[in-house]
Amino acid sequence: MRTRVIEMAVGLFMVAAIGALFFLAIKVSGLSEETSKPSYKVYASFQNAGGLTLRAKVTMAGVVIGRVTDIHLDPKTLKAKVTLSIHNDVNEITTDSVASILTAGLLGEKYIGIVPGADDEFLKEGGEITDTQSSLVLEELIGKFLFNKANEPARAAE
Repeated sequence: MRTRVIEMAVGLFMVAAIGALFFLAIKVSGLSEETSKPSYKVYASFQNAGGLTLRAKVTMAGVVIGRVTDIHLDPKTLKAKVTLSIHNDVNEITTDSVASILTAGLLGEKYIGIVPGADDEFLKEGGEITDTQSSLVLEELIGKFLFNKANEPARAAE
């Protein structure tokens, strides 16, 4: 009888541990509360959206205000058109705001940071942020640096 009680206790502990890991995975992934919040869509076009993924954060002043819901190539402008789903309670994003693709931490997770402008008009459903700054691509920076170093004239020995 005693071994049966111990087996039941171990089984309950394992079920609780699996439940806790599932809860932690949902919290870390950001899937929990943000899918149920009402939101509106805003668009932004970037020259280079390298590394930006679906469900990436959209932040303002370091606070998450939405998520990226779609990224596709605009056939007319040949730019990456990004659809941002912004929470309805954040309804004072001005039309002259700046959207930038930024990198978070050492792992390089890309997200969009919005810096508000000073205009009196606010973005509505379907509005577009026209002032954008694209993602920095490390390979391009290294290539430019090496190209500039190769083109420098050799210094004469002193």
